[in-house]
Amino acid sequence: MGVSTLNFSKQLTSLLRVAGLGVALMLLSSTDLKAQTWMVSTDAFMKLGVMDKFGSLGAYSAKFVVTNNTSGKVYILVKEVAGGQNGIDVIFPSEPTEPDYFKAETGEAARALPGTYVWECQVGGKKVVSGKFSFPETANDVTTIIADKKK
Repeated sequence: MGVSTLNFSKQLTSLLRVAGLGVALMLLSSTDLKAQTWMVSTDAFMKLGVMDKFGSLGAYSAKFVVTNNTSGKVYILVKEVAGGQNGIDVIFPSEPTEPDYFKAETGEAARALPGTYVWECQVGGKKVVSGKFSFPETANDVTTIIADKKK
């Protein structure tokens, strides 16, 4: 008789544990739809590139020059293009932790400040491509998504 009572007690304990876990999960999970707030982290950047379309130059040095029209600061990045590679893309502003990054003559790393910029790429001291771009006033914001309650 002691053996069957002990076995029943173990089964009851296991059953209560499973039931308790089920109740805890039901209490922790919400069935109501609520608004959700998300915080956003964004980095504005511009991809700039140059390419010797027919590969006639072989290896060359590409000097990217970006000017912030608001502050007048000029940022430079020089990249070596190996023969057979034809072209290269760079990211403005590049991370100052990288071996090569856009920087001013003072060594200050470029940042994606709001405003307009002009850029050019020079090869052999001559401008080969150029353009302009802008970064927005607001880069980060908070979005609230309201879930629809469907019945």
